[in-house]
Amino acid sequence: MPPLPPTPDSSTSRTQHEQALAYLLGRINYEQTPIVPYGLRQMKLDRMRQLLNRLGNPDAGLPIIHVAGTKGKGSTSALVASILKATGYETGLFSSPHLERMEERFAVQGQPCTSEELVALIDHLRPVVQLLDDEARCAGDRFLSPTYFELTTALALMHFVQRNVDLAVLEVGLGGRLDSTNVCQPVVTVITSISLDHTKQLGDTLEKIAAEKAGIIKPGVPVFCGPLDEASREVIAGTAKQHGCRMFEAGQDFFYEYTPPQHLNRQDGLGRLDFRGDFAGDSVQFQNLPLRLLGIHQAANAALAVAVCEELRRQNWSIADDALRAGLAELSLPARIEIVLRDPTVVLDVAHNVASAQALTEVLESSFGDRQRTLLLAVSKDKDVAGIVRTLLPHFQRVVLTAYQDNPRAVPVPELRALVEQQFPNHSTKAGTFELLEATLPLDAWHLAKSQTPQDQLICITGSFFIAAELRASLLAESHRAR
Repeated sequence: MPPLPPTPDSSTSRTQHEQALAYLLGRINYEQTPIVPYGLRQMKLDRMRQLLNRLGNPDAGLPIIHVAGTKGKGSTSALVASILKATGYETGLFSSPHLERMEERFAVQGQPCTSEELVALIDHLRPVVQLLDDEARCAGDRFLSPTYFELTTALALMHFVQRNVDLAVLEVGLGGRLDSTNVCQPVVTVITSISLDHTKQLGDTLEKIAAEKAGIIKPGVPVFCGPLDEASREVIAGTAKQHGCRMFEAGQDFFYEYTPPQHLNRQDGLGRLDFRGDFAGDSVQFQNLPLRLLGIHQAANAALAVAVCEELRRQNWSIADDALRAGLAELSLPARIEIVLRDPTVVLDVAHNVASAQALTEVLESSFGDRQRTLLLAVSKDKDVAGIVRTLLPHFQRVVLTAYQDNPRAVPVPELRALVEQQFPNHSTKAGTFELLEATLPLDAWHLAKSQTPQDQLICITGSFFIAAELRASLLAESHRAR
């Protein structure tokens, strides 16, 4: 890759930053479309390869852990990166979507890239993208131009090269087979879970979705999986065998037990994880690993991260047991069952499919006691909205419906209310009745939820990354003022 320009100093202006972001957001952006396509016409790996080739192949020779999955891929990616950081390796993490700032997607040692770095990277990228756009116009095919997500993937790899990282963790954006990250040549492949999500893009059965996720498997590269249903296991194992890959699966090759934190009302409450595994004859066991992330689903992600790090050890990466413990204990993630306020307790989570909604309710039931709860809910049109509603609402006594404003994928409030009333006539569930409220704007919904919830109760805000992103900064500012 040609050398990048030196990172600018703080003299980079706010206008330059805004212009750089506008340039990215002006691309074809499937994160901001009501219907997300997933096909060879829109998602062309050859287009991504050509982009990287014109940039000097910044991923060449970079050791990469590639992570896909219906749920848990973001947490697992962050857990692996946290352990590697604690070990002392300079570690890059590419994740999506971001909550508050674009720079969050490109992290090194747990820190997002700076605004100055982002401006310099985009300036370096522009001439190459211009050439590809010109070629697309000459060919009369706009789908030959790189998309927003492809450019962010390239920016991540460029940033990691500039920062001279030792390893990089790449989280898949959508699916796997056609995702722009799938041009990488990883040292470990990870598939966290398979469940029904993005069914219009990936298929309406677990087998079809598993096949799309399994599309990231590369010849000879070991594959690590979270717990799988039998249908998904058969698809992934078949693909791994076809490519000559060793496959290791939770519940088959490694096992874990989770103990929730005993003092959740304290900010330092940690859960505990016991882990054992047998990897091609190498037996490993850990007792009482500390885990800051909450819930049995995060224990599954942590166990998978530990298994991946054991594979890296076998590949001669030096990872001390103390670093592994520190990486699990230190990591907290925004909007992953995040306690952002007290009195009342306010939990922010990005659950956006049925499986993640189930995981959220399990934690609320097991770790937050029997206090009454208020739900603030906003969801996306391309999700199983009815399934999410059915899963969440029986666990709440009050429900406030809203719609995030910064993305057209939001389900409008009247439509969401009609669906709720269709699922639960008379606002009645097996657990009892709930009060149904609504507010068009998220901040109004928050103030309404807070006004209706006594201090000894709980408010949970969830349904989408986008509602979490729109409210988190305001909640944290309110938390800061309350101190």
